[in-house]
Amino acid sequence: MSATQPPMDPAALPAHTPGEEAWIEVIHKMDEVYSDLLKYEVALEEKNAALEESQRFVLSVLSSMSDLLLVCDREGRIEVVNQALINFTGKSEAQLVGTSLFALFPDEATRTAARQSFATRGLKGLADCELELLGVDATPVAVSFNCMPRHNHRGALLGMVVTGRPLGELRRAYQALHEAHEDLKRTQQQLLHSEKMASLGRLVAGVAHELNNPISFVLGNVHALRRYAERLGQYIQLLHGKHSPEELTSLRESLRIDRIVEDLPSLMDGTIEGAERTRDIVDSLKRFSVVDRDQARPFNLTEIIERSVNWVRKASPDRFHVDMALPEGITVLGSSGQIQQVVMNLVQNASDATAEVDEPRLAISARQSGDQVEVSFKDNGPGIPESHLAHIFEPFFTTKPVGKGTGLGLAISYGLVEKHGGRLTAENLPEGGAVFTLTLPIGKP
Repeated sequence: MSATQPPMDPAALPAHTPGEEAWIEVIHKMDEVYSDLLKYEVALEEKNAALEESQRFVLSVLSSMSDLLLVCDREGRIEVVNQALINFTGKSEAQLVGTSLFALFPDEATRTAARQSFATRGLKGLADCELELLGVDATPVAVSFNCMPRHNHRGALLGMVVTGRPLGELRRAYQALHEAHEDLKRTQQQLLHSEKMASLGRLVAGVAHELNNPISFVLGNVHALRRYAERLGQYIQLLHGKHSPEELTSLRESLRIDRIVEDLPSLMDGTIEGAERTRDIVDSLKRFSVVDRDQARPFNLTEIIERSVNWVRKASPDRFHVDMALPEGITVLGSSGQIQQVVMNLVQNASDATAEVDEPRLAISARQSGDQVEVSFKDNGPGIPESHLAHIFEPFFTTKPVGKGTGLGLAISYGLVEKHGGRLTAENLPEGGAVFTLTLPIGKP
């Protein structure tokens, strides 16, 4: 019976003798064999379909790869290539398959190096091996090769799978990545400086008041010195004239020469003090506003905190009170301008958060824990909503009205503290209000 002949129906057979039972058994067996053949045929067709699908998938992957790929046997004869290699060499698949892998290299020295690399290390796995490969028009092109051994289902070595990427493409990618990184660094620096200038702009009124005091008494002292100079000039002029001692004594009393001489040292000291205070304020402004150059230097954190509080309070409501419990000197290594920006942001945020409180207060305290210092900023404001706690350090996240904040202050502060190897955290106090904790490593003075 052929595989395509339909089975015979035993019921349609005529009555049989006992000798015919053997034939009936044979027919039953043939039906079973035919049924099995049908099952095997269906399974074989399904496996063929799956195999074809796998082949199409592999071919589509090979065709879409931008990297060069070839499969070769143990002797280096090419068995499979992808479209990228065909485009790179300018040869057809038929011209490449069956030829030696080493024929693709430009000279004997490169072929020798390739044999040593692929025949030894390549059978164990080779990564980032740079060799020249003949491109279109037989032009040598530097290529970074990777190679892995190929085995059959029994583990026997069949050959190698070689991939390569032209280094010109890699170098262009690295250059583009480097330029993007530099652009990002410049943008971050500009963003940091812009936020710093925005913070400084909010404190202009306070800084102007701070400068006005020393400048005022310097100006007053200079006017007094001018009057004194005029009187001394008159007296000296008369000394050189023909006047009696009585006239000179009378003029000395009327011009108060002795009082002037006594007052001159204090006037000079006050003028110098005012000039020095003005210089210190301007120097602090300069250090704060200048673009940082990543120069880490030891500085006194206590002075930075006190200066920041002083500046912010000048621009805050008079009822905003700040209590400070700080050691005389806390030496930290880093950028004093950047840490001052962080502290000013924290104090300014506390001032804004307590604006609606009857008696707004901020308590700043510091303690040393091992090789770190922890500075706490506790306010008596309404606290931070729980839904905002996870987002307050995100860029552009702000709860302030439009025009009252950029949403960058805390985000930039968080980044600056991390840059110094520290931490900046925020949480709500059980008794109400919020606390920001600034942790920085102790530096050597």
